[in-house]
Amino acid sequence: MSALFGDLPATIVQRREPGGMPRLRVADRQQVTWQPLALDDLLAPDHLARAVLVFVCGLDLAPLRAAIRSCGARAGAPATDPEILVALWLFAIISGVGSARALARLCEEHVAYRWLCGGVGMNAHTLSDFRVDHEAWLDGVFTTSIAALLEGEVISLAQVAQDGLRVRAAAGAGSFRRGESLQENLEAARQQVETLKAELRAAPAAGNSRSRAAQQRAARERQQRVEAALAALPEAEERLRRNGGAKKPDKKTGKPQPARVSTTDAEAHVMKMPDGGFRPAYNIQFAAETEHGFIVGVAASDSGADQPSLEPMVEQVITRTGRTPRQWLMDGGFVKGQSITTLRRDHGIDVYAPPMAGKGPRDAADPARHDTPELAEWRARMATDAAKGIYRKRAATIECANAHARRRGLYSIPVRGRCKARIIALWHALAHNLMCGLRVAQCAAAQAA
Repeated sequence: MSALFGDLPATIVQRREPGGMPRLRVADRQQVTWQPLALDDLLAPDHLARAVLVFVCGLDLAPLRAAIRSCGARAGAPATDPEILVALWLFAIISGVGSARALARLCEEHVAYRWLCGGVGMNAHTLSDFRVDHEAWLDGVFTTSIAALLEGEVISLAQVAQDGLRVRAAAGAGSFRRGESLQENLEAARQQVETLKAELRAAPAAGNSRSRAAQQRAARERQQRVEAALAALPEAEERLRRNGGAKKPDKKTGKPQPARVSTTDAEAHVMKMPDGGFRPAYNIQFAAETEHGFIVGVAASDSGADQPSLEPMVEQVITRTGRTPRQWLMDGGFVKGQSITTLRRDHGIDVYAPPMAGKGPRDAADPARHDTPELAEWRARMATDAAKGIYRKRAATIECANAHARRRGLYSIPVRGRCKARIIALWHALAHNLMCGLRVAQCAAAQAA
């Protein structure tokens, strides 16, 4: 010791600074404290979670509670109140949370989510199942909320803007298979199911029963997905034939390209994404009125083109609201002469969309040789300054709604199938309308003050 440090003094005197040693408040993380504090006291009075819960309490949750089996003396564990689940998902979507596991974790860590739960335990499976199990109720609530806006004269539905949003599907880019590969995968999946059943019959007590049941369930689900892919193959072949893809030779074999279907999500199709890449996706369609930006129509398409969604969306908005918009705003991707003519003849709707310039010296406002009177009227109308001013509302309305959906995490669909993709879009539309309603109410209160 003396060889290393020499002769050290018996006591070491710490040198003091001229101002003295600093006085600090140090942490004592082992201290036990008692705080008589309710969960409600932890959340600010003006927190957004409170507004979300007020909105949910005004919804008709009777159909959701009627579907609960554990009633009265009937056996079964108590179910989670649907009021909690609806409020959790709406607040999560508004906050940009789209994962059930992430939401379950927030229910334990974040004070706002803990407040919404109110001491009720939550898990990812309950949250995930609830999100996609009630499409009819969700669609009905969406319709009822729009009807309330119309009845209260908050919106008039005179102008509606529509646009599409390509969202990544829950399918791998390498999961697309030809017909021969699908048959091979189906045989392999069936063989795996039979093998697991035989192992269970031979040694029913061997291993963990829960783990073996999970393996069998996974094998059955894989078999069902491959069967769904085979069932969707004829439609994919017809789509390829209509688009002329069957005539294009394959780069490797030189033969006509065969149709391919995903074994993960049979309804997803490869689309060109906003970044220029090609990935499996769904085309989420929103229609919004231009006064305040409330979404009034929702659809999920498996087509990368926007035009096929135009007439179905118009029919949906008319059916959902009971009113026919006078003007429909859309970009050039929706333009088709037959649709414009149909909307004008059958519904009296004036379309506001940029006409394509013709070949040669003909101006875009000049009628083409085969134009119907409705098309000629549309071309002449779009050449006026008034029509151009109306068309500018499209970007401020529907593109703003799409931007909010992106900000809230609508970059990918966490579930499989077009039906479930539409359910996710409905949740986003309901959350968007909730925020629009809060904004309108705040503006009205500010004007009244």
